[in-house]
Amino acid sequence: MVTTIHGIVAYPVTPFDSHNPDKISIDILHLLLDRMIDAGVDAIAPLGSTGESAYLDHNEWATVAAESIRHTAGRVPTVVGVSDLTTAGTVRRAQIAERLGATAVMALPISYWRLTEDELRQHFTTLAESIGIPVMVYNNPATTGIDMSPEFLFELVSEVDNITMVKESSGDITRMQRLNQLSGNTLAFFNGSNPLALKAFQTGATGWCTAAPCLVPHQVVDFHRAITAGRTDTAADIFDRLHPFLEMIVGRGLPATIKSGLRSIGIEAGDPRRPLLPLDEPGATELKRLIDTC
Repeated sequence: MVTTIHGIVAYPVTPFDSHNPDKISIDILHLLLDRMIDAGVDAIAPLGSTGESAYLDHNEWATVAAESIRHTAGRVPTVVGVSDLTTAGTVRRAQIAERLGATAVMALPISYWRLTEDELRQHFTTLAESIGIPVMVYNNPATTGIDMSPEFLFELVSEVDNITMVKESSGDITRMQRLNQLSGNTLAFFNGSNPLALKAFQTGATGWCTAAPCLVPHQVVDFHRAITAGRTDTAADIFDRLHPFLEMIVGRGLPATIKSGLRSIGIEAGDPRRPLLPLDEPGATELKRLIDTC
């Protein structure tokens, strides 16, 4: 089970014009991509939860996908979020991402009715068979209400040729340990729970999917380089400084916290799209303090 995606997979926000929230700020999107790539992240993943994919219309989604892939220009791999309520919509997005030149796509099961395992299996199999680039299956029960077990996720990777990666965001480290056990340490699984990053890499994670590089790219990259070099004490020291910051961005919601944090360091990415609200003043002040202590 080989993958070209590994290490720090960085998730940019979708920036909106501060004067026109219906307009995507392409210049700021480019700035964010350059900032993270120059810092040394290993991949870029536009249009995830951080990128407010669920709050964009089709044209906005396509614009962000196209600009992210074009501007990244092969400097690092791109993993485009293609999640949609229907299988047809997910396939359409995936095929667009492939035509644009994405390295891989990522999808989680968005649903109104809770999906059965048979429905999930058919959904992801149809997606994988519709494109020629790899699929990362994303488990995030806190946002979707659907919890895919390690056994089911391993089954998908084992039985569907084009599903090669799993992003595990349940916040339960034993899920990652189980994925590793089931696959004999061969499954490419990615940690999507920011506060678990240190334990995840110690468990054998292939990478860390995170929005943190939007705000502290060098610290996140330094942490990963220390881990991969076997400098465990250095990695633990860096992560101890990062941990309160990571807890806050998760606890207060990624679009709101990341955009507030960007504003505090002089990068205006607008507010999150309604009904999401920006951080209040005390929250923004605390977040800036945590950024400064990373």
